[in-house]
Amino acid sequence: MAHSCGATDKSFIKTATVDVTALNLWASGYQSGEIDADDLVAQAYEAAKRVSYQTPHDPSLQKAQRLLDAMFREYGDAVKLKEKGENAGQRMYRAYGLANFARQVLVDAEPALSKRGCHIEALL
Repeated sequence: MAHSCGATDKSFIKTATVDVTALNLWASGYQSGEIDADDLVAQAYEAAKRVSYQTPHDPSLQKAQRLLDAMFREYGDAVKLKEKGENAGQRMYRAYGLANFARQVLVDAEPALSKRGCHIEALL
C-alpha cells in the first residue's frame, strides 16, 4: 500500500482529531447532564459531515475516514434512540466497533505515515 502525506491528508488528520476529541468531551458532558441530547446528536452528525468533506489521498486515511463518518452517525443515532426510550445498545455497539476498526487502521498505518511527515498520534 502506497502511503502519502500531502496537504489534504494533513487536513483530514487535523479535522478528525478535533472532531474525535470534541465528541468525547460532548459525550462526557451529556453523561454528566451538562449537555442536552439534541446538542450531542447535532455535534455527532456535524462531525460526520466535516470528516466526510475532507479528501485524504492516503488509502489508510480514506478507510479511516469512512469508518469515522459511520461511527459519528451511529453514535448520533444511538443517542437519539436512547432519548426516545428505545434500545440504543446495538447502534452504540456499532459505533464503538467502528471506532475500534478506525483506530486499528491508523495504528497499522502510523509508522509509514509518520515517515512521510503525517503524525497521527493525537488521533489514536
